[in-house]
Amino acid sequence: MHPADPSSQKLTDARPTTPSDDAASTERTIGRHRVPEPPRRALLGSTPLRVALATGVTCCLSLVAVATARGNDEAPRTVEPLAEAVADRAAIADERASRSLDRDVAPARILPSPTAKPTPTPTAVRKAPKKPVKPRRPRPVAGLDQAQMDNAKIIVDVGLEMKMPRRALVVALSTAMQESNLYNLASDVLPESAEYPNQGSGSDHDSVGLFQQRPSSGWGTVAQLMRPSYAARAFYTALNEIPGWQDMSVTAAAQAVQISAYPDAYAQHEDRATTVAAALTA
Repeated sequence: MHPADPSSQKLTDARPTTPSDDAASTERTIGRHRVPEPPRRALLGSTPLRVALATGVTCCLSLVAVATARGNDEAPRTVEPLAEAVADRAAIADERASRSLDRDVAPARILPSPTAKPTPTPTAVRKAPKKPVKPRRPRPVAGLDQAQMDNAKIIVDVGLEMKMPRRALVVALSTAMQESNLYNLASDVLPESAEYPNQGSGSDHDSVGLFQQRPSSGWGTVAQLMRPSYAARAFYTALNEIPGWQDMSVTAAAQAVQISAYPDAYAQHEDRATTVAAALTA
């Protein structure tokens, strides 16, 4: 080869040589005493190991690709309905809010306290019904029995209710003592009168009750006159219609009302009537 050949020059420039390098290379390639190269550690020198590693990497990459593909497929399916629901709710709320500015405030929801317990209602003690109290019956005086005294009390009570003076009470008691002996009498002439509460019967025409008043004379019906309170009121009303009765004697006042065939008979009862009136008004 010619020294001026360009290819020789390129080769020479590409790999310069030094005496030491040349000697070493000569020694490595020639001769009994060449220095062996240090053994290199082959990490992947085994063929089965390379195959196993390649297979594992391939499988891992395949799994990652499948998971990514599934994730890409499923994510929109899950996120898309949720996003649509949120969008629908927002649209409904916007529509409701835009209908009117005058909206009712939703009532507050009051939840019962989990620890609150109903207060037990105390059992009411059932009291026995009170028996009706019977009016106290007056104690008989002036020789009267209890029935007579009870009738006398009715006569006095009606007179007091009508604001009648004490003398009117004495006149009324004297009259009832003479006419019926202070018993509520029916009449044998009027069988109807026996249908009402009575304490005996008389036979003086159609006269009935404490004052022996006659229905035929306009005093009232049989049913009315058989009630002692009605009979007493009828007597006091008639007494009030007599002018100046207050100045009359008991007998004269009683006769003016009753027009009896025995006008002087009432006088005998004045003392007892006065005693009874005093006892019932004390």
